[in-house]
Amino acid sequence: MAEPLMRGFDAQAVMADRGYDTDAIVALIHGKGSEAVIPPRKHRKAQRDYDLYLYRLRHLVENAFMRLKGWRSIATRYAKRTTSFLACVHIACMMMRLKFS
Repeated sequence: MAEPLMRGFDAQAVMADRGYDTDAIVALIHGKGSEAVIPPRKHRKAQRDYDLYLYRLRHLVENAFMRLKGWRSIATRYAKRTTSFLACVHIACMMMRLKFS
C-alpha cells in the first residue's frame, strides 16, 4: 500500500519506522528522488545508512499526534464537516503551542 499512498507527493526525505524497511519501498523512495530515512531491520545482512538526526525529529511528529488524540472531539471525530474538524485541530494545536511556549 506504500506506492498508492506516496503517489502525488514530492518530498526531500521520507521518514518511516523499521516496519517499512523493504527493498521495494526504499527503491520507490529513491526512484522519486527522495532520501529514505528508514532504519534498517536488525536481521539485514547489509545494513543501510540513514540520517539519524532526521529520524529522531520524527519522534516530535509522533508526540504531536499523541497529544492531538488526547482531545476527545478530535480522537472521536465528532465534527460532521471537514472544516469544523480542521478548526478543532487548529484550536488544539494553538493550545498546545501556548502551553509549551
